[in-house]
Amino acid sequence: MSSPKPSSALRSPQLWIGTGLIVAVVATLFSLLYMGGNVNPKGHLRDLPIALVNSDEGGQTGGKRLNLGDQVVSGIEKSAEGNRSIDWQVLSKQEADKRLGQGKLFGALVVPPDFTASVAGLSAPQQKQPARPKLTVLTNQSAGSIGSSMASQATQKAAHGASAQLGKQLLGQANSQGAKLAPAAQLMLADPVTVEVADGHPLGTHSAMGLSAFYYALILVVCGMLGANAVHSQVDTALGYLHADFGPIRRRKPLQHTSRVRTLAVGTVLMLGLSVVMGSLVELATVGILGMDAGHLGLLWLYSVVAIAAVGVSALALLAAFGVPGMLLSAIVFVAMAVPSSGATVPLQALPDFFRTLAEFEPLRQLTGGMRSILYYDAQADAGLTRAWVSMGIALAAGLLFGFAATRIYDRKGLHRIPRPTGAAEPAADAEPAPASA
Repeated sequence: MSSPKPSSALRSPQLWIGTGLIVAVVATLFSLLYMGGNVNPKGHLRDLPIALVNSDEGGQTGGKRLNLGDQVVSGIEKSAEGNRSIDWQVLSKQEADKRLGQGKLFGALVVPPDFTASVAGLSAPQQKQPARPKLTVLTNQSAGSIGSSMASQATQKAAHGASAQLGKQLLGQANSQGAKLAPAAQLMLADPVTVEVADGHPLGTHSAMGLSAFYYALILVVCGMLGANAVHSQVDTALGYLHADFGPIRRRKPLQHTSRVRTLAVGTVLMLGLSVVMGSLVELATVGILGMDAGHLGLLWLYSVVAIAAVGVSALALLAAFGVPGMLLSAIVFVAMAVPSSGATVPLQALPDFFRTLAEFEPLRQLTGGMRSILYYDAQADAGLTRAWVSMGIALAAGLLFGFAATRIYDRKGLHRIPRPTGAAEPAADAEPAPASA
């Protein structure tokens, strides 16, 4: 009786349905997750932190002591009532600089010390060429370029609104005093304030405009996930469970019967060792070859190694527990759900609630925060580094516990990777029986 042709597999409904379900899940989930987190950031914007800094020293205007900086700040706060998109925080200049240097603010609006005096000088008769008052908008690309851009737009809008309000007051005062203003003077008084934009926390030229921390963290996640897939297949090949294909050559080593627990242990040790290699090469390539701006190189190396190990061991646990579907789960957990909830491209304050919840535990969010601390904020513990270390420790411990618990259960139930021959004695929990004869 002749054997069926390989092409007959295409007539199998199971092949089409099974494969079709897998690719359908992948296409649907990646589309919903990627676009769901980024499709409408302004519509989901809530509580974006921006500082209001009033350094105005005040001055005498019309015989009265005034502080127009207070008026600017209170006016912005009043206009923002009922609008939850921006979290305006009234801070001192020192505190604002500190929070900008920790990535806790996306921008700031600063009223300078001479603001009241400059405004008063516009209508003083002795001033032939008065200096226009200024408001400074500070951006913070280190907290995320899109978030910084959104903060800059909101802050500039507030500054121009404050300028227009002051202009009304100045024109009203001029009219009440019967002053005859030239058209150019009227235009200047109508919009008297110059709005300047400056960088509140400057970065180096080789920092990917504030995205180098995200890209570096993403590299670590991908290295851990793909490294786990390579380790899983190479361990199976070394133990004789899989063939090794080298172009047209296929080889298979003698089968070494071992338990699932021991197989996972071998893979875990290999993953931990290779994490040192991968972490070293990532830093060498990005910092040494490409010249990425980075300090604390020893800490960066240790962070890279531990991050790859934590992701890799977690991915190995999924592969050991679920087999081939574990690869899909790894892609969903470490990429599909992680990238849109990382807060690196679109800030967390502009994400839907579902993605904000994911950001509480998704590894890429935690790793990006730690990388920002190392690369941008002088490795400050409260700038995201402590949270990253704790998260990596939890992930590593959880991966080990889950992986070894699942494989131990499989071994105890006799669910070995090589089927037990019919009528053979039940093997021990930590060893697999010999396969049936062909």
